[in-house]
Amino acid sequence: MNIFIRTFGCTLNQSDSEVMAGLLVKAGHKLANNIEDAELVLFNTCTVKDKPEKRFFSELQKVVNQKKKVVVAGCIAQSDAYNALLKKVSLVGVRNIHKIADVVDNVKKGKVVKFLDFSPNPRLNLPKTRKNSVVEIIPIANGCLGECSYCKTRFARGRLFSYDACAIKKQFENAIHDGVKEVWLTSQDCGAYGKDVGSSIIKLLDDLLSVKMNSNVRIRLGMLNPNHALEFLDDYVKALKHPNMFRFAHLPVQSGSNDVLKAMNRKYSIEDFVMIVERLRKEIPNITIATDIIVGFPGEAEEDFEKTFELLANLRIPVVNLTKFCPRPGTPAMRMKKISTKIVKARSKKIVELRKETITNSEWLGWAGNIIIDEVGKNNSVVGRNDYYRPVVVKNNTNIKLGDVVNVRIIRGLQDYLEGTLV
Repeated sequence: MNIFIRTFGCTLNQSDSEVMAGLLVKAGHKLANNIEDAELVLFNTCTVKDKPEKRFFSELQKVVNQKKKVVVAGCIAQSDAYNALLKKVSLVGVRNIHKIADVVDNVKKGKVVKFLDFSPNPRLNLPKTRKNSVVEIIPIANGCLGECSYCKTRFARGRLFSYDACAIKKQFENAIHDGVKEVWLTSQDCGAYGKDVGSSIIKLLDDLLSVKMNSNVRIRLGMLNPNHALEFLDDYVKALKHPNMFRFAHLPVQSGSNDVLKAMNRKYSIEDFVMIVERLRKEIPNITIATDIIVGFPGEAEEDFEKTFELLANLRIPVVNLTKFCPRPGTPAMRMKKISTKIVKARSKKIVELRKETITNSEWLGWAGNIIIDEVGKNNSVVGRNDYYRPVVVKNNTNIKLGDVVNVRIIRGLQDYLEGTLV
């Protein structure tokens, strides 16, 4: 059967889709390049934001109308199983992707099946088809320990379930053997890893960094919440200094106001976040900090927003994932009094304009060093990452291929990337 996999959402979803693709190919199915050529469409869904969710349901309706066979996986399958449209199709929950071949076989026979249980599962070391041959995405856990008042994903993913460290290490070693250049460790909150099994993310990193690997291999540690970073800050800094680690830290602050953070049920203060960022920058000059911001959370007064604006202006964080608040069904924030859409849009625009003015990456001009080519760009260009996970575009170089490590000099800085030339 020709199957097209449509993936929405985060890095973890991308990894889940790679595994489902590998399992389906092993079972004798073929992967289609588009929906038109597919007999069956597998949607791997995300419920973090309202717009992608609406886009999924719109696409799902079109595919159903085309009389194609359908399977829905991911967070929406897990959290919205009683949706009228989803009742008519087969569903695969977030801890059941290893059963995808069985699901497809049932659908092929005209059956509708639901695999949504939360039992432990053999998530790691399964067959997979990498979307990017030089990048290995390894989920280290499912679920989280947070209770953020705006988050619907925690209903789908559940409480923290850390994967076995030996299984993670085995998948890591196999990826290195396959010749990957970047290994991305991902979960809802990497900082929480191991807390349910008496371990920690620091111990896991120590285990992985003990593996014999090429000096050009880099590990990217995914998002971790500031409250966890506080618990092991010294060891976190030490780990990020390792030559096989990207000097990159994704620490979601969400708001610059402690009052708003309290309403969000976040477990740290702005002072904590600032201290962590300043410590990282002191210990690791040029480190790339990424953060997340929600604008227009219920109760966010103008004074609260100004604190967020000032935080970003003062810290000049280069990577900001900006989201306009949208209430998610079933969350406490859904019941809170919303701010007018006009105000939310104006605040979001103000932050966008601030970033245009303050984030130019001009400080990188003249920097020279190696980058790992991990993406093919437009118009004969390629994209690589330096040790600080900054994207560097190299134009007019058709001889460079994925996985190559090349030496470049930065000749131009833009808001979202750098431009380099070969040295």
